[in-house]
Amino acid sequence: MKGFTFDAGGLIALEGNDRRVTAMVRTAIELGVPITIPATALAQVMRNPSRQVRLMRLVRQAGTRLMALDGPDATAVGMLLARTGTADIADAHVAVCASRAGQAVLTSDADDLRRIAPELVLVVI
Repeated sequence: MKGFTFDAGGLIALEGNDRRVTAMVRTAIELGVPITIPATALAQVMRNPSRQVRLMRLVRQAGTRLMALDGPDATAVGMLLARTGTADIADAHVAVCASRAGQAVLTSDADDLRRIAPELVLVVI
């Protein structure tokens, strides 16, 4: 397993103590499997770090990669949005990060991601 990438829905599920997501994260950490969090997805969810303990714990894990929306990714995201006729920057950033890492995406909104990147493996929660 190459790990997984969170979208905002996956992060919300973690914050809500979804048992399936919690188990997946625990297993990934135990096995040293990388977890990717695009910064755009984190921004959609982050409201009060002192109260979002599960989320902050995941962000701080050694195996978690927080991916900034830098120049090259911004270009890839913009091109993906143009190609698909969509407008959600965060979803496109998730797709770019997951595709590059060869990871599945933990999501609660499979329809939007399928529209942007039908080739992605999605774990719907």
